[in-house]
Amino acid sequence: MLHELSFESFNGRDQVSAWIYVPAAKPLGIVQLVHGFGEHSRRYLHMIVRYLEAGFIVAADDHVGHGKTAINNDSWGDWGDAGYTTMVEDERRLQEIVMDKYPDLPYFFFGHSMGSVITRQFIARYGDSLAGATLCGTCGHFPTAEARAQLEALIADGKGNDSDPSASVKLMGWMGERCGDVKIGNEWICADPYVQVDHANDPFDAFTKPITNKSLLYFLDMIDEVTGKEWAEKVPTSLPIYSIGGDQDPFGLYGQGLYETSNWLVDSGHDVKTQLYSGYRHEIHNYADIKNTVCDGVIDFMTKAVK
Repeated sequence: MLHELSFESFNGRDQVSAWIYVPAAKPLGIVQLVHGFGEHSRRYLHMIVRYLEAGFIVAADDHVGHGKTAINNDSWGDWGDAGYTTMVEDERRLQEIVMDKYPDLPYFFFGHSMGSVITRQFIARYGDSLAGATLCGTCGHFPTAEARAQLEALIADGKGNDSDPSASVKLMGWMGERCGDVKIGNEWICADPYVQVDHANDPFDAFTKPITNKSLLYFLDMIDEVTGKEWAEKVPTSLPIYSIGGDQDPFGLYGQGLYETSNWLVDSGHDVKTQLYSGYRHEIHNYADIKNTVCDGVIDFMTKAVK
């Protein structure tokens, strides 16, 4: 069963497009899938199917400025004017809608990349509402200072709603440094050329489209909120966490960021399982040879938490 719905964004401007996928069998629980920067939730269809087959309801939306939400609201790369908490509050609203429709089931989050950052915001604010959270392709300390200085200057100059591509280059232009011959610019996500081309040509994918200066600064603010032990101390210690990624992922500084995040949590008393996949880049869930293993790990984590 599939429910397609929309709800008002925290930004007060957009209607967020969302979906609830329901297995035919009696569900074990619910997992809310939180997609990354510049992409959309249907890039995870193979993962959604695996979760359904394992007995989990799957909820997902396309963030403001992304995917179908951006198309319906004519807002590519524009997250609105309500600040960097917009996306986490939208995820909270979706959770409330799903819980109202399917009450009394264990609720999980799976967040990839920027979605892992949103998930980390969520568990610091609303972690008591969850039975577990998976962080995929997350970051620790990330080099944002140079891009932040440029964006703040642009916004102070009244150019917040404009897009300066050089700011994005400052923030992410170095991320293909270990990828050999860079032709598209997204090679850092996955070594598979098919995944690269599919990602670049996807009409619901905003990664290659401009993002407003203000929205890009929101992204940096989101990262800053979840950086350090101070963030981890806000997360309920009763919440089990599964942190996974590739050791060739530049967003996670080649494994360093993933371990930083896990250590912040462990040092503040949390139960964390960490899995680093050697030789793989950012989207470990899109490599043909390990994507089923990645899904199996998440399903095993959630199933054990349910039991």
